[in-house]
Amino acid sequence: MSKAFTKESDPDADDDGPALPALPIGTKNYITPQGYAALRAEWFDLMDVQRPKVVEIVHWAASNGDRSENGDYIYGKKRLREIDRRIRFLTQRLDIAVPSDPSIHHGGDQVFFGATVVYVDDANVSRTVTIMGIDEADNAQNQVSWVSPIARTLLKARVGDVLRLMTPGGLQEVEVLSVTYPAPGAVT
Repeated sequence: MSKAFTKESDPDADDDGPALPALPIGTKNYITPQGYAALRAEWFDLMDVQRPKVVEIVHWAASNGDRSENGDYIYGKKRLREIDRRIRFLTQRLDIAVPSDPSIHHGGDQVFFGATVVYVDDANVSRTVTIMGIDEADNAQNQVSWVSPIARTLLKARVGDVLRLMTPGGLQEVEVLSVTYPAPGAVT
């Protein structure tokens, strides 16, 4: 059946889910080597472990006859679509990923990808952020994507620089207090 003839609320419609987070036009998708390895590990787990198990369950459930009320079959097909959607997403991300090792800047005082930056804002509140790739940044661990407003403001700044950051509350000045990078060979 053509996708043009599926209902919007059709649970069997094959959508790709949410769009990829936006990258600035003409830029690369930078990611740390550890983040790249994590995406690859997830892709291999889905392809080599999870998908074959679900295919086996769906095959077994389909062989039981009536599929309209077969919970194993219905759930299995739904789970298979979710796995395939995630595999497509990971494949696209891995294709455009550019692993960049932040340890090459170890000892430097200028902010580049992978830096852990301590800065202070107008309210004299000190914050620490690590600039990471889009697919690996975790706000709960004070990691920000390299395309976020704070990261874009901090990139290429040096210790002691006072920068202007546009926030929802208005323009704010931030001062870079320190810049650190992981040591070469260190795993973060």
